[in-house]
Amino acid sequence: MMPYKPKKPCAYPGCPNLTSDHYCKEHAKQEAKRYNHFDRDPETNKRYGRSWERIRAAFLSAHPLCELCRTEGRLNPAVLVHHKRKLTDGGTNDWSNLQALCLECHSRLHAKQGDYFV
Repeated sequence: MMPYKPKKPCAYPGCPNLTSDHYCKEHAKQEAKRYNHFDRDPETNKRYGRSWERIRAAFLSAHPLCELCRTEGRLNPAVLVHHKRKLTDGGTNDWSNLQALCLECHSRLHAKQGDYFV
């Protein structure tokens, strides 16, 4: 088994807590709320509301492993649900349009599509 990375300080200004994520548990929810309110496109908020959270949770429960890693013979837990065809391009939340991915595979996939750089 691989060793864990050392924990780093929380990115929230003035927070002394150490975390393995960007924000500690105390500030992660607060930062997500701030992001959704001020930085996220309002149309995106409409597409990813409570119903999406339920669909996402059910899909990850049924597909706990990253689908791309499994095709390469690796077993990594899935943490994100990816739309094969984007909602903005006419895709839906049907399970046939969804894919369970780990963070690395999800980032790699979007980088290849030109959505953002890794």
